[in-house]
Amino acid sequence: MRKGAVKKVLFYGATGLVVAVGMALALVYAYQDKIIELFVAEANKHIKTKVDVQQISLSLFDKFPQVAVTLDQVNVHEGLPESEESLARADKLYFTFSLWDVVRGKYSVKQFYMEQGEVYVKVLPDGTVNYQVIATDTTTTEESEFSFDLEQINLDEVRLHYIDQQQKQTYEVSAHSLAAALAISPETIAIEAKGQATIQTIKLSTGEYFKDKRVNLATALSINRQAQTIALQPSVVEVEQAAYELGGTIAYGGKDTELDLKLEGKNTNIQSLLSLLPQSMTQELAQYRSEGEIYFNGTVKGKASGKYTPQVNVSFGARNASFFHPDVQQRVDKINLKGSFTNGEKHTAATSALELKELSGVLNGRPFKGNLKYSNFENPYIAFDVQGMLDVGYILGLAKLEQVRSGSGLADVRIAFSGNVNEFKARPGNSTLNTTGEVTLHNVSLALQELPLPLSNLSGNFMFKRNDVGVSDFKGKLGESDFAVNGMFKNVMAWLLLENQRLLVEADFSSKYLNFDQLLSEELNTPEAARTGESYKLIVSPNIAFDLSASIDRLRFRRFRGKNIRGEVKLRNQVLSTANISFRAIGGDFAVRGNLDARSRNHIKVSTAAKLNNMNVDSLFYVFENFHQNFIEQRHLRGQLTANIVSDVYFDSQLNPITDLLQAEIVATVRSGQLINFPPMQKMSAFVKRTELANMNFAELHNSFWIQQGTIFIPEMDIRSNLSAAPVVSVSGTHTFDQRMDYKIKLPLFHSRRPDKDARYGTVAEDPNAGNSNLFLTLKGSESDFKIAYDDERVRQKIKTDLKQEGQELRDLLRGKKPQTKEKEVELQENEYFDFD
Repeated sequence: MRKGAVKKVLFYGATGLVVAVGMALALVYAYQDKIIELFVAEANKHIKTKVDVQQISLSLFDKFPQVAVTLDQVNVHEGLPESEESLARADKLYFTFSLWDVVRGKYSVKQFYMEQGEVYVKVLPDGTVNYQVIATDTTTTEESEFSFDLEQINLDEVRLHYIDQQQKQTYEVSAHSLAAALAISPETIAIEAKGQATIQTIKLSTGEYFKDKRVNLATALSINRQAQTIALQPSVVEVEQAAYELGGTIAYGGKDTELDLKLEGKNTNIQSLLSLLPQSMTQELAQYRSEGEIYFNGTVKGKASGKYTPQVNVSFGARNASFFHPDVQQRVDKINLKGSFTNGEKHTAATSALELKELSGVLNGRPFKGNLKYSNFENPYIAFDVQGMLDVGYILGLAKLEQVRSGSGLADVRIAFSGNVNEFKARPGNSTLNTTGEVTLHNVSLALQELPLPLSNLSGNFMFKRNDVGVSDFKGKLGESDFAVNGMFKNVMAWLLLENQRLLVEADFSSKYLNFDQLLSEELNTPEAARTGESYKLIVSPNIAFDLSASIDRLRFRRFRGKNIRGEVKLRNQVLSTANISFRAIGGDFAVRGNLDARSRNHIKVSTAAKLNNMNVDSLFYVFENFHQNFIEQRHLRGQLTANIVSDVYFDSQLNPITDLLQAEIVATVRSGQLINFPPMQKMSAFVKRTELANMNFAELHNSFWIQQGTIFIPEMDIRSNLSAAPVVSVSGTHTFDQRMDYKIKLPLFHSRRPDKDARYGTVAEDPNAGNSNLFLTLKGSESDFKIAYDDERVRQKIKTDLKQEGQELRDLLRGKKPQTKEKEVELQENEYFDFD
């Protein structure tokens, strides 16, 4: 064909097309009002509910080459009396017919489009439905100029909400692009549907299924209007990457719907199986994947209504499959199992059961096997058994537990468990669980999220018997501290599985070394988010109790070092008590009985009766950091302390002492004592040689002390020392925890006195009794600012006593009794302070 001829053909073709389109547009717009009027009239014949439409128009191009009646912003009210709620909403509805219908003047709607809409279908508790809005049949009639002869329905981004309040079922599905071809006759309706959708949720009673699953649908079904049955041809439903083939019949004519369906998995995986189970049972497994052959098939058969539930039976299994998490390297290989699910004889949750039989696999080259049965979903009964040498670190990597950061070692597990969950929750201590078998740990280490201090070298055997566990040779380390436990752990299963259950440990506890600097360190025993910045933290769980026979070789806390700790320790209701603990520390022996009450977290009370024997005084002051004062320190003291102490000491949870509440009664004896370079003693060099004051020795010192309301009360005591001028010094007074001192000192002056101011006029006569004079002094102030002064109050009291005694002596003299030699007191001006060099 010549080039010019081609141009002519193209020109006339284009011209013809333009003319045809122009004529079509002219026809459409010429008959627009009539067509819309006919559409509204015909629709009103068949719809018996209120319909709100923003605009109705006729378009040639929206669904070209079909002519479309377009409805904008449509709201179809539900078919319930006096209800204003919607049955359906849509941005756009299109009803299409051919252009030839416009020419011949008879209009037959063949296709329906719904775009950007939502449909709300309800079944009320009494069985009433909200979707009965069609008045008559929509098939074609000869007399009508406008008819609905639907051959295809198209849904684009339409969300369906179905709520059945009778059967307690909820369905939410979004149709992204779904096309259904219809073949309608008086007897049957044939439907072929294809498209993509997302199942947001399917809720059946308390179970949730198919949550947020992407679905590809290809189905064919036939509805027999007379028999009121639906024949579902084998249809493929793709969920994620798995495919299900579904077929069977549905009879809906009677009072109850009768189902007879078969379901078979195609190209299935672990997600296919999990999709069939309630969301609550599979939520933690949702991220896992599988490889290998996984199969299942099932049936749904029986009546379905508010009164009846059909019988559901599903069989599934795996052959040489693998199970893994996509984010980790660990995996379970060579999995073989047979499984089943049924809702039982009565088709209820109470008769439902899930079973895994002959489960076997390989974990990091180590085989395992087991079985599981979960029955009665209303009142669950669980039974399982497992056997295998398990790699702890490998399992933790696969399980991805938030509570455990890492682990290693082996656990030889041979355990079986069975029991009713609800009965166990209601009566955990009544042997409602049957647990048997044993677990043996081999060099296991764990790093826990809630406990920064690592657990390492764990080994030992655990024998399970019902709710209790017998522990044999359980050894390990917590940080630097080691332990060994032998005994019974009672109520273990309840403590592990339920809240507010108490674990009781009755055991022998031994350790070579305990480091309480680590065990009580807030940084090492508290998660980072819960730390307060304090050095120590002590919290005693209300859910742990124990009776321990303890034997500890060495113990460390701050400067304290203890050895050979032996005794019985009991914990009940956050109160730790002991009737007898003994150990060696600070060069001597220590024995104590008492309790630690931690029921109030920031008001921890420690009540003890302790006996100290031959402890080094200087070491005692060093260990207790000079009792947080610097008036008298370990460098000033020497000697051996023996004491009986009864005390109530209070701490907050960070182990800071609450000194205002401290109460104590102390009966103490110090032997072979020394007071070395003690500054207050140096102030008395006017009466005693400095060399003697620098090293004051005493053979024995005995006294009782009381501590109350932040004050130490010291009764008067005689200190017999090596001071030549004052071999006996009496001391009494008080010393507060904020280092305020108020001491009274009685200093006998045998040989050394201050020079007589009249000696320059000649020899002063000596009083033969002057050698027995006493000097009464007070020491008041703080550690850094104190004064030694004349104690006028005690002198006045002494004078009153002496006058009374002299009167008695005068009466005795008149009666012929020989008078006693009396001491002479040194008298100074009231409130005069000594200016000691």
